[in-house]
Amino acid sequence: MPRGARASLPDLPASSGERFPFPRTNRLLRARDFRAVFQNAERVSDRHFTVLFCRGSSIHARLGMAVPKRAVPRAVDRNRIKRQVRESFRLNRSRLPPMDVVVLARAAARSATGPDLKQALGRLWQRVLKRCEGQSSC
Repeated sequence: MPRGARASLPDLPASSGERFPFPRTNRLLRARDFRAVFQNAERVSDRHFTVLFCRGSSIHARLGMAVPKRAVPRAVDRNRIKRQVRESFRLNRSRLPPMDVVVLARAAARSATGPDLKQALGRLWQRVLKRCEGQSSC
């Protein structure tokens, strides 16, 4: 392959035939959106993550992440954690009401395995959904 040429990646089939895209409209991008979540949020947490959530201005659930360098010093670990959070959100996004969510990683996430992080995030999404049932703020 010539240098600079881009290899085309084959389309990976989803196991159920559904696609779960993660478009830009489903991300918190601006500082003021993050500030709004930090000021008005409810929170759920475990030893790996803290999830802040509140009613958002979008019609979709949107995700923001914060993986502090102080808690997770190595970039490779921060990127792995962010990939796990994005994947979990992407798969659970259709179940969430329109809200803005910020996931904060804690130091324990650094040494956790991928399946452990996946399970932790699954439990946190369940708790978020449970809190939002019957509330007008979610």
